[in-house]
Amino acid sequence: MEITALCLIVASLRVNPYRSQFFEYESVSLSCEESSNSVGWMFKRNLSAAGNTSDCSADCGRTDGSRCFISDVFHCDSGVYWCESGLGECSNAVNITVTGGAVILESPVLPVMEGDDVTLCCRTQTPSNLTADFYKDGSLIGTESTGEMIIHSVSRSDEGLYKCNTWDLGESPESWLAVRVLLLLLVLVCWRRHKGSRQPDPDVVTYADIKITQEVQPRRDRDSVSPPDLIYSTCLRCGFRLLPPLCLTTA
Repeated sequence: MEITALCLIVASLRVNPYRSQFFEYESVSLSCEESSNSVGWMFKRNLSAAGNTSDCSADCGRTDGSRCFISDVFHCDSGVYWCESGLGECSNAVNITVTGGAVILESPVLPVMEGDDVTLCCRTQTPSNLTADFYKDGSLIGTESTGEMIIHSVSRSDEGLYKCNTWDLGESPESWLAVRVLLLLLVLVCWRRHKGSRQPDPDVVTYADIKITQEVQPRRDRDSVSPPDLIYSTCLRCGFRLLPPLCLTTA
């Protein structure tokens, strides 16, 4: 499934815990960080299973318009997440995958800078050191007895789909590793600073092209994240009603 969105990217979507793959029944916190004067950010998502765009806040609520907390994620929560304002502005998009399997790959959620070192970690539901094979675009690139692989001084040639496979618990879903050139980042920072001093130029548009390729199978396990100031309410998720999921609302 491919989704194309047209908007002016002025914010950054942050994910906590900082990874794009999760086991079922873990909790995920999303926050929208921006430097402009935009208010009333809405969290959007396009789910892999449903194939349509919906408000994340309709399922999990929000606090001050810049944070959304999802409790007990399921396979059906897999998809692309972003936030947007009513002024045609938006954040970067993040692909979140929820797996029912026993293994996930921990990798950077956001693009990394060219020249940085990147650590890939093969994780099980009970964290431990384990031997794992690592793959890029379907080809074996190495085997690590600690379950961690470090890619030194990454370049654009290191971009691709990565996954890991343990010898006894199976493999993780795939995650895309993106690499950005420093010059492009400097241009973006300068443009954002310049934008903050004047009205948006209608001729300047940033395109976001998002692709979803992962498919996962359900399984039940649990982990938790403890967000502040939670208020309980009832939300309809995955075709059935959860009692009671955690939903952040404004106190």
